[in-house]
Order: sequence, then C-alpha cells, then structure tokens
Amino acid sequence: MTMKSAKLFFGVATLGVLLIGSTNSAQAAGSATANLAVSAIINSNCTITTLAVGFPAYDPIVTHAAANDDSSSGSVTITCTKGASTTIGLGQGLNYSGSNRMADGSANFLTYGLFQDAGRTKAWGNAAPNLPPAHIAADKNPLIVPVYGRIPSAQDLPAGTYNDTVVATVNF
Repeated sequence: MTMKSAKLFFGVATLGVLLIGSTNSAQAAGSATANLAVSAIINSNCTITTLAVGFPAYDPIVTHAAANDDSSSGSVTITCTKGASTTIGLGQGLNYSGSNRMADGSANFLTYGLFQDAGRTKAWGNAAPNLPPAHIAADKNPLIVPVYGRIPSAQDLPAGTYNDTVVATVNF
C-alpha cells in the first residue's frame, strides 16, 4: 500500500468509526418522562353598569298636582362569574336628607324614590330590608335588573333641571 492509499484508508476508517460511534450513542440514549402540572384559579368577579332613571317632565301644577310621576325607569346590569352569589344595592344619593332628593343647584330639592318593582311598593336601598334578594349567577351572561323611579305628587318647586347621583353596588 502506498502512503497516499494508507492515508486514504486511515481517513475512511476513522470516518467509519466516528459514524458508528455516533449511531451507537444515539441508540444508547434513553428517555424519561415527568408530569407537568397545569392549574388556574378563577376568582369570583362582577362588573356593573347602569342606565339612568330620567323623568321627562314633572308638572306640579296639572299632571302631577295629585298624581305621582311614575314615568321613568332605568336599570342596573351586572355580569358575574358563574355561581357568584350577588346582591345589588343603591345608595341614598348626594342630596339625601330623610329621603332621596334631586337638587337644582340653587338650594331647591325635588324628592324622589327608587323601587325594585313596577308597582313601586318595595323601596330600593343598600341594606335589608331594602336590598333585593341574592341572585346566583347562572352563567357569565349579563343580568339586567330594572329600577323604577317615582316623584311624589304636589311638590311646589321652581322650574329648573334637577339632578342627583346614586351609587349602584354589586356585592359578591
């Protein structure tokens, strides 16, 4: 064998050993398994929005001289985690003084009430007995709860725009 042939043979033999060695190590490699735990926590949660109770026109001289103004209703919408036990409370408003009152900004107050029922027999508040019964969320779909307003008759006040802000709260 010539020197050139011997070098070529040695090179090919070395390459063969490397290939065989690499194949053997791939075959000799093992495997192992482990479980990967995956978890999540869903906290009880709710959102709340409102649709205003806006009376179109209170007329203390003719229309509402002897009849309450029951012309307006609004709503509270809650969206809660499935299974959440909820109650919805309505605060007393910014101008409360023994009753809910809207103000005209000039020290004039128009008394009103917010109710749970269309007959306006069950007042709505933030604590028992004026808190609606608890509701269990059946799913994540919004629940729209009506709010019925009433301005009692025969309130002798000057013309103007009367407003109040009531805080709606969902407890869950």
